Amino acid sequence: MTVERVTSLPALPARPADSHKGTYGRVLLIGGRPGMAGAISLAGLGALRGGAGLVDLAIPGSIAAIAGAIEPSYLTRLLPTDEQGELSGQVLSAITKETDGKTACGIGPGLGTSEICQQLVSTLYCDCLLPMVFDADALNCLVLRGADLSVHAGLRILTPHPGEFARLIHSDTGSVQKNREDLATEFARRHDLVLVLKGHQTVITDGRRIAINPTGNQGMATGGTGDVLTGLTTALLAQKMAPFEAAQLAAFLHGRAGDLAAQTLSEPGLIASDLPRFLGAAWKSVIGTQPSR
Repeated sequence: MTVERVTSLPALPARPADSHKGTYGRVLLIGGRPGMAGAISLAGLGALRGGAGLVDLAIPGSIAAIAGAIEPSYLTRLLPTDEQGELSGQVLSAITKETDGKTACGIGPGLGTSEICQQLVSTLYCDCLLPMVFDADALNCLVLRGADLSVHAGLRILTPHPGEFARLIHSDTGSVQKNREDLATEFARRHDLVLVLKGHQTVITDGRRIAINPTGNQGMATGGTGDVLTGLTTALLAQKMAPFEAAQLAAFLHGRAGDLAAQTLSEPGLIASDLPRFLGAAWKSVIGTQPSR
């Protein structure tokens, strides 16, 4: 099968003058656990800077004070926890309520891989009608659960780094890095999803098309940058972009923000929380160069 190479960015989400926050969708991001409040908060910042109208973080109540203090612009929805502050068995029914009225969902940053988390992730992957982004621990949960990735009710984007992708295909990181494009394309085609294989020259593919992201730098090889990408991608889905286009634009903006941050701060001095601060400038660099949908 011939795979189309995409080299131009998609049309940007429209921003009509008579719009309101509901125009730009409502994002639900699920994740966090004790000691990992920063991961889901970074995803929330990425979604806000991605242009979503409303962003809700569904998080354990045990980390609510920390996540809420990081940014007042997103909402926190508290999930039931056990005595250790980890998600409890009541989380499935709680999440079902939280997905109502949302436009797109992302899951994984800081989530953990407990049995309850595995059940939550696999159930949402299979049954949730919302377009969803699966990253980080959500990917590990799918592997541990042995989920059939070809069975999903809604549109799906997976955003693994090479190690996570190696686990998804039961291979090793070295083999993945030697054959990134072909492995990613075949995986996306077989499971009818969009795969974002992160790293130098991130690969974005839906099995029929492939784009290689030209932005980004070594300074982004630091904890938390992928969490920002999760939120950013989910925000673009919430603005009704198709999954391949949303993933391609998110990767580009994410890398451009990293490049702009590195110009100011240096590559060694770049940290994940710098990226949301430079996403505005990244947007400015493409607005006007691309048509709106």
